[in-house]
Amino acid sequence: MTDYRRLRVALLGAGAVGSQVASLLLKHGDELADRAGAALELAGIAVRDVDAPREVDLPRELYTTDAESLITGADIVIELMGGIEPARSHILLALGSGADVVTANKALLATHGPEVFESADRVGASVYYEAAAAGAIPIIRPLRDSLAGDRVVRIMGIVNGTTNYILDRMDSEGADFADVLADAQRLGYAEADPTADVEGYDAAQKAAILASLAFHTAVPLEAVHREGITTITAAMIEEARDAGFVIKLLAVCERLIDDAAESISVRVYPALVPRSHPLASVHGANNAVFVEAEAAGSLMFYGAGAGGVQTASAVLGDVVSAARRHIAGGVGQGESTRANLPIVPIGHVTTRYQITLEVDDEPGVLAAIAGILSEGGVSVATVVQTVDPDQEGTARLMIGTHTATDSALSDTVARLDASDVVEKVVSVLRVEGE
Repeated sequence: MTDYRRLRVALLGAGAVGSQVASLLLKHGDELADRAGAALELAGIAVRDVDAPREVDLPRELYTTDAESLITGADIVIELMGGIEPARSHILLALGSGADVVTANKALLATHGPEVFESADRVGASVYYEAAAAGAIPIIRPLRDSLAGDRVVRIMGIVNGTTNYILDRMDSEGADFADVLADAQRLGYAEADPTADVEGYDAAQKAAILASLAFHTAVPLEAVHREGITTITAAMIEEARDAGFVIKLLAVCERLIDDAAESISVRVYPALVPRSHPLASVHGANNAVFVEAEAAGSLMFYGAGAGGVQTASAVLGDVVSAARRHIAGGVGQGESTRANLPIVPIGHVTTRYQITLEVDDEPGVLAAIAGILSEGGVSVATVVQTVDPDQEGTARLMIGTHTATDSALSDTVARLDASDVVEKVVSVLRVEGE
């Protein structure tokens, strides 16, 4: 083996991803050294309990509960603990001691990203976080580096594997949400408390990270509009299929131009995607990010969005990059947020809706509903009426609108819900990707 300079690597956390990172570092150390130009010595693994059972068999002498001593003696610190604290304090300590940091902590970056990056800039260190947005999928570097000379117009991403698994099974099997969620929990795709996934919190954190990179603007998590998938039913999935759509939980990051003034919108919600769109063919627990740029055109990044060994691949790629920077020297790569574009609320976004109503099956109803839509400034694109023989006196209307501001569409739905001729607003979904 070549006599490389030795870099000490500290690992914080030995969960599903951390244990795989440690195993691969030990197993492929020589090969990684050849790629990095430096020998990567795993100095230790900080854990809460040294004796806790673990799936991956690693040398016991690597484990320690003294995270601070491990951090201050390292050149590269890998944070895979998750959560906000103590991860935030450990990362700030690492940066303050001059180490580069590799992290997959989306929650931390979405809430404390500016603080972390400013700390790195002060000491000339770098923060690498390829695994924080889409697991094994390489999307951070393409946005930060490859597309730095272009203007990203829009990102649509399936960035949560649990919700995609649930919606895909509902679409392919006609299954109910609760049944598929229970299966996902049994198979390990969903946590015992699935709130972060099914209510869109996880996807919102990733959307904030992607939008910050794509539009060179700090995007706080509270600026991301968020909706989950718990209201999606098997009937909604079937109606979407009949209309040529599939329902996906999307993270949408969009550059808006109004009277030559630019702003951005960042939002997460279940949406109707045409079955001809590449995102419609993303199945199971996979993720995909669809990027539209002015010069490069349309690009899609697809692959495993989670999993211990898969995510470890992205983490180790960052470790190699950090090692190369240490060998080359110089100031670390900072984050570009100088565009500072305003972030508009969901009501300013132009979109279109698919509205399903249960209405009285009698003359004049269509005219009344058309009047409500017209009053709201919403133009009708399609209307499909069906009658269930088991529900005498009622009919179901599926109304596709033309584009309008989301606030106008939302207000119109509220007026429809209050109308005497509407028995029930069955569902309201936005349409994306046309």
